[in-house]
Amino acid sequence: MPYYIGDVIKDERKLIARTPEKFEASGIHVLLNRKAEEVDGEKREVRLENGERLPFDVLVLATGAAATRPPIPGLDLPGVYSLKSLPEAVAIKKAIGGGGAKKAAIIGAGFIAMEAAEAFRSAGVDTTLIQRAELPVRRWDPEYSAMVKEELQKHGVHCMPLTSPRAVERGASGGLKVVTDRGEVEADLVLVATGVKPDTFFAGQLGVAVGKTGAIAVNFAQETSREGVYAVGDCCESFHRVSRSWTSLPLGDIANKQGRVAGSNIGGAPLLFPGVVGAQSFKVFDLEVAATGLTEEEAKGSGFSPVAEKMTGTPTARSMSVGERLYLKVVADRASGRLLGAQAVGRKGAVSRINLLSAALWSGMTVGETAYMDLAYSPPFGGAWDPVHIACQELLRKL
Repeated sequence: MPYYIGDVIKDERKLIARTPEKFEASGIHVLLNRKAEEVDGEKREVRLENGERLPFDVLVLATGAAATRPPIPGLDLPGVYSLKSLPEAVAIKKAIGGGGAKKAAIIGAGFIAMEAAEAFRSAGVDTTLIQRAELPVRRWDPEYSAMVKEELQKHGVHCMPLTSPRAVERGASGGLKVVTDRGEVEADLVLVATGVKPDTFFAGQLGVAVGKTGAIAVNFAQETSREGVYAVGDCCESFHRVSRSWTSLPLGDIANKQGRVAGSNIGGAPLLFPGVVGAQSFKVFDLEVAATGLTEEEAKGSGFSPVAEKMTGTPTARSMSVGERLYLKVVADRASGRLLGAQAVGRKGAVSRINLLSAALWSGMTVGETAYMDLAYSPPFGGAWDPVHIACQELLRKL
């Protein structure tokens, strides 16, 4: 949706995976503008807000995740948005269209905040990022997060680190202002991008088990603790193949896979969702930022003895390099030599290296095996010794 706001995607209809008409053509009835109020597990029916009751033999909870908001006043004012749905994206784009909104304030510094900052600047909107931490996207090492901050500032985003919002109020000029512990920020629109939490409301009504992560607990067939009730997407947990524990990872590609697994099982064709390795990426202006697996801290929490190696290389063969740099970190277990995670940042080549390392994590490969993987070599795409090879070979010396 940020790419729609930034006018990279010009038609919002391209963001609709399937229209109600297409669903109906395949025998799936769609009820739009109908809010579910209650799920009765004993009567096995869903009650809608208009009093209508829908009986079910099988129920799928696909309630997603709700945007979290800081406990400050003024977030209900017109011009304050989250970015969890297409109507919100349409409203934001309409607000900045034709030069309507000239100043934007973003509260938060995660994925959505990064992509929204780029979208706002692409639309010519003066943008200020307000965050409690010193650096954005804190999942990455400080060295890499600092590169993200530098990229933001290079493209005109005003960063306010170590800043706590206190309220959103009406501004003197008729717009808005974010009141913080470090002054006020005038804005025509405010985006609250402080994260999400699993929506487990109906799970609570049904008495369905919720995992330690706060998301709905499921098995590998996407079944919940209640017979005939499944859960998929951001509202439920996923099995992490590296940590060997259940985690909450609200990403669209995972939701799609879980939905297919649940549908297959409901339709009588047994299928298991094999889990995740935590692969994730985003783009901020000209920078690719990606990660997979576990951080060192997460690895320690999962019982590993992590060892890490950072390297700086080029995304192409050195003979074809024009100065681009690729920054890569790999993490492994000292005892077993097993690869545990990786991070990468660069103007190109970062996501492709993380995808490669995600496949290695998926397969449970060791650092030694990864250090000599057979990769497609061509100077425009990498050297005979890829940065992944080099980083893993250096890490081997530490094991």
